[in-house]
Amino acid sequence: MGRFQIVGAAVVDGSGRDPVNVDVSIEDGHIARLGASSAHGERLDAEGLTMTPGLIDAHVHLGLSSPIRPQFSFQLSAAEIAADIFATAGATLDAGFTTVRDTGGIDGGVVTTIAKGKVRGPRVLSCGPVQCQTGGHGYYGADWEPTELWSSHHVPGLCALSMMSGNADELRGNVREAFRRGASFLKLCVTGGVVGALDRLTDTQFTVEEIAVAVQEATARGTYVTVHAHNNEGVRNAVEAGVRCVEHGTDLNASTATLMATREVALVPTFAVVEQLLHDTAGAGLDESTRDRVMGVRERMTEALAVAKEAGVRIGLGSDLIGPAQNRRGEELRLRAELETPMEALVAATKTNAEILGLSSEVGRIAPGMRADLVLWKGDPLEDPKLFADPSNAIVVVQAGRVVKDMR
Repeated sequence: MGRFQIVGAAVVDGSGRDPVNVDVSIEDGHIARLGASSAHGERLDAEGLTMTPGLIDAHVHLGLSSPIRPQFSFQLSAAEIAADIFATAGATLDAGFTTVRDTGGIDGGVVTTIAKGKVRGPRVLSCGPVQCQTGGHGYYGADWEPTELWSSHHVPGLCALSMMSGNADELRGNVREAFRRGASFLKLCVTGGVVGALDRLTDTQFTVEEIAVAVQEATARGTYVTVHAHNNEGVRNAVEAGVRCVEHGTDLNASTATLMATREVALVPTFAVVEQLLHDTAGAGLDESTRDRVMGVRERMTEALAVAKEAGVRIGLGSDLIGPAQNRRGEELRLRAELETPMEALVAATKTNAEILGLSSEVGRIAPGMRADLVLWKGDPLEDPKLFADPSNAIVVVQAGRVVKDMR
């Protein structure tokens, strides 16, 4: 549809304001006006539905849409990995997510293939391969495998989980290579992680000086660095080095949160993956020891969320789902709505995430001039946030003015 109106919906514009009943006119992929219009064009009747901006997930792993261990031990063909990635991309769109930030796992070919419309999927911003230190978080090779063979697990144009660096010079070369391959920002792992083999959440990885090298390279390209960081020391190292965003932040304390707020560093908590690994470890292609590593993370991340909020940190929203079970991406909004309000969860997934991604002038709000990324929900997810978690409740999805899902 090049020009049409959506009429009758309760519109939640993403700003945090209460819903209003107003018609939305769309022209040439953008929102032309709010309110009644005499312009010609089709009318989409949305009586009884709730309209929100297209949702944004600031922490996805499209490249980890297959069971992880089989994928990185050469047990799956490139064709099967590709099929899993593109199925997840389509499911993401159907769940109401029109934009995502991929924080490691896909190569540039996936981004361009989706952007060209050859497969269904959201708008994708990607860091390309994660940057990790030698043997650090993000490395999943066998214990016996020489480190230098890890890059042979990459499938160029499709998936490339991580690039390893042993020092600052190697890191500089690797981030330049990531940019050459199409990265629009950088992600470093600066602590151990839950889905890891040889590292612990208490480990810090990369020095402040090494992280600063990546920040320097990103700044030279007009972009930023985000970091995987669970423990407070790792978060603080990254903030001192000049990063612009922190993923997870499980053990963030008040002092570091205040520093983040002062330096305008954002936080993206990730609750859905914690629930996923507690309840379906095998479904992600991981062994049961992973469940032991994730115990207690949910409670500590909840406390960190409160600490960050009190300090005035900008807080986005990310699901971090891994493996084949990525169809209920909206679960992150449901979980956040239990800790905040449904409106705060929605704003985090729209306006705030757009700010974090550097897209606030394009997406994240329903306002004239913005891209027409919209979702029509069955019922009112602000009254019942469980609606966000079930993709079947996203009745209509509009991306850049095109109806990409219509289940009316």
